[in-house]
Amino acid sequence: MANNLTFFVSWLKEQAIPFWSTQGLDEHGASYEKFNADGLPDLTANRRVRVQARQMLVFSAAHKAGWINNGIKLVAGLEQYINQFARNEANNHYVHLLDCNHQITNDHQDLYDVAFLLLAYGWRYHVFNDLNALNAANELLTQIDSRLKEYPGGWCEGDYSSNFRRQNPHMHLFEAFLTLYKFTKNGKWLAKAGEMYCLFETRFIDHKNGVLIEYFTDDWQPAPCDKGKVVEPGHMMEWVWLLRQYQKYTQAPVDKICDTLYHNAIKLGLDISGELLVDEINIVNHSTTGKKRCWPMTEWLKASLEQARVKGSSEYDYFADAEKATTGLLKHFIREPKQGRYIDQLDSTNTIINHCAPASTLYHLMMAGLVIIENQKVLAYAS
Repeated sequence: MANNLTFFVSWLKEQAIPFWSTQGLDEHGASYEKFNADGLPDLTANRRVRVQARQMLVFSAAHKAGWINNGIKLVAGLEQYINQFARNEANNHYVHLLDCNHQITNDHQDLYDVAFLLLAYGWRYHVFNDLNALNAANELLTQIDSRLKEYPGGWCEGDYSSNFRRQNPHMHLFEAFLTLYKFTKNGKWLAKAGEMYCLFETRFIDHKNGVLIEYFTDDWQPAPCDKGKVVEPGHMMEWVWLLRQYQKYTQAPVDKICDTLYHNAIKLGLDISGELLVDEINIVNHSTTGKKRCWPMTEWLKASLEQARVKGSSEYDYFADAEKATTGLLKHFIREPKQGRYIDQLDSTNTIINHCAPASTLYHLMMAGLVIIENQKVLAYAS
């Protein structure tokens, strides 16, 4: 395995997971939303339910990897927290947002949150044989199908009005459905993933420009305002990884679209330094603020390794890209490797503009680490 990839996995195991599984939790067993530049948790930040779900996934996966031995206790603490503070009892769902005093400030059911609850349930079932988690996943699917399913495909943003529909929550639902199928082998989850694949093929992709559309009208037409012109290279990379997972189970013909998304993400999104992906681009005039966040680098890493696994390096050196993505991640966002925190965002000159370490980013980092581990044999062969 390449040196930087090995180093990144070691950092996750020895620094990030120990930090977030101890200092990253409050007296209730819940995850702090983020840490500030001074190394202390932000006690004034709101608490998102999706962050608690993401940490359930992370600690389950870390337990499976043997990096911690108390994953079941950590997950139980997170679940107890959302059960105690984040339930909308009248409508039988978890709410969207709590304040810093654990009071509900937004009691809506949000589709993005749902996706990560389903992901967490899948991992909990896989790692701990948690049948309650599997039952919760089945019940949650039934609930959103009855409450949030919407014409002409997909689900609403939540049980509330919204100006746009987004591909992003659906992308993570695709991930959740694939994860639940992988761990249960129940065909209903693969069928649900198939619904998402159809929506991706027919609505999410701008086939003319070879990019992923982010914002839509209610009937899945690109949003008529500037939102409809937004392209996010990180999400394009994320879809490459997900489509390759779907291909494993269905033999779906995704080669062409994966290649297109991958290389257009680099063509449009690589910054002037050649080391990082920018957050957003306007596909019409190709303008960008040049800002960069940590998480797109993890998606580039995952996508490059999946492309390498399928295609090798005869036509393009995806292994070199995996090393480049990891190098950029370590150089710019994990600047102090002897601590478990990281940096969230840079400006166009790669100067830090957001020193905080959001708990939500740990999910991206952990998944990248798992993809590296899964591809060890491929990486060893390549080296």
